[in-house]
Amino acid sequence: MLLSRFPRVSLAHLPTPLEYLPNLTSNLGGPGIYVKRDDCTGLATGGNKTRKLEFVMADAIEQGADTIVTVGAVQSNHVRQTAAAACKLGMRCEVLLEHRVPDPSSLYTHSGNVLLDRLFGANIREYPDGTDFDEAMSTVAEDVRSAGGTPYIVPGGASNKIGALGYVNCAMEMVTQANERGLVIDHMVTATGCAGTHAGLIFGLKATNSQIPLLGIGVNAAKADQEQKVFDLAVETAEYVGAPGCVERADVVANCDYIGDGYGIPTPSMVEAVTMLARLEGLLFDPVYSGKALAGMIDLVRQGSVDKSENIVFLHTGGSAALFAYADQLELE
Repeated sequence: MLLSRFPRVSLAHLPTPLEYLPNLTSNLGGPGIYVKRDDCTGLATGGNKTRKLEFVMADAIEQGADTIVTVGAVQSNHVRQTAAAACKLGMRCEVLLEHRVPDPSSLYTHSGNVLLDRLFGANIREYPDGTDFDEAMSTVAEDVRSAGGTPYIVPGGASNKIGALGYVNCAMEMVTQANERGLVIDHMVTATGCAGTHAGLIFGLKATNSQIPLLGIGVNAAKADQEQKVFDLAVETAEYVGAPGCVERADVVANCDYIGDGYGIPTPSMVEAVTMLARLEGLLFDPVYSGKALAGMIDLVRQGSVDKSENIVFLHTGGSAALFAYADQLELE
């Protein structure tokens, strides 16, 4: 599979490390746990969206855009990385922030990712939960055109068939790393939300015939809805690359038991997981995506869902900047 056929700009520090976590492995009594460090992609403190933006921003450039229009929740990792990418490429960035979390603190609305969005000079517009963002982004794009600009709309999470190519590439990168060190990967786990990361990985792992099953741990939607969203995008991505029929419905598996009270709302298991990885491995995980997915993986290991002799790779999607926005809810001692 030749992804060089698709336009791409260089934004990420690649390949990202694939690291063994000896202290977490020992604490849980096995299996062998590894982390794919996509928190180390480099752009604006890193994260998974940077891989997607390499392809999406290249498409924007090809279409002659000078202004990016995108959307995300108030503490969106995607928005932070998109605003930074726009700066790097000499573009303006119009941001639509959705207030999904009820009764947010001042820390939540002003620090973390929001602070960085403003530092990168993004023009921020705020909207209530449930807004029709397809319509809202079209309106903003029309405002840009009326002012003489050329807009390009990037969907939430850069999760479309173009953005998903970033995680097709990640799957191929990880398989190469495993082959180079003789590592057998029996399971892979990732957070699943906007679907682009999950969908790209599904197709990439199938296209390389890796035979690595992927579990997405949900952070927002119910299981049936999440799996369907990921499957639809994985199929669309496969067709875009020229490999229709590569992905089957049975390939897409999500566990949505660890969402808690809703998107972006902390859970005790997330706080435990984030604290555990900080103190055992010196790693920072975010409270919205990777933290909840990590909590799910740890719980499943404790339940004995994975054979102790096997190996798991957890995809770290970044987002540690959001920890500062949740400082008053982490209950640290």
